[in-house]
Amino acid sequence: MQPGSQHTVKAFDQDLNELRALISQMGGLAEHSIRESMRCLVQRDREGALKVVEDDKKLDALEAEAERRIVQLIALRAPMADDLREAVAALKIVGVVERIGDYAKNIAKRVPQLDGASSIEPISLLPEMARITAEMVHDVLDAFIERDGDKARAVCERDQAVDDFYNSIFRALLTFMMEDPQSITQSAHLLFVAKNLERIGDHATNVAEMVYFAATGDRMGERQKGLDPSDPQ
Repeated sequence: MQPGSQHTVKAFDQDLNELRALISQMGGLAEHSIRESMRCLVQRDREGALKVVEDDKKLDALEAEAERRIVQLIALRAPMADDLREAVAALKIVGVVERIGDYAKNIAKRVPQLDGASSIEPISLLPEMARITAEMVHDVLDAFIERDGDKARAVCERDQAVDDFYNSIFRALLTFMMEDPQSITQSAHLLFVAKNLERIGDHATNVAEMVYFAATGDRMGERQKGLDPSDPQ
């Protein structure tokens, strides 16, 4: 390898490591937003919920910075093969992570609407559902940093548990609304919260598929999802 070529490889590796660190920071913010929005919902912490909404701007700024660096990296370093797959995957992943932050923000925005909702039994299922989705986000970004296809596949396998939670919550809330029409408004807000968490799980799974492809060069294979009971047939 020529000295100049070695210098270019080192510079590319440094750029890639900085990019991984930036995406890891984005993932940490998104994970925190999921956990914090659910804490605020359970504890009816309006001030905390407002902070979750405000902090989403940090994630937006990091997304813009990450996209700038990725485009610059591809343009200046002209990566090939494995490195190109990782750069393209990173470009897609930053957009998905930003969207995950938006779902967490949407949960926080509903906190002021849920005073008195503690009597609605299905609310007790939401914290565990949120815990699983937050862990999926954490683990899938770790898989990206470590280029670990097996860890990415394991994230996909947990999405079924999130779907099962959503289906259970949907049916329970539907029953609750039928039995107590006065609860319809708050139950609807809780249903949207559950749907946001279900979408976070889907996005984490999408990232896992990107990570698997970037790490192995192979497609993971199509997932089979059950029918969403809230979707019109």
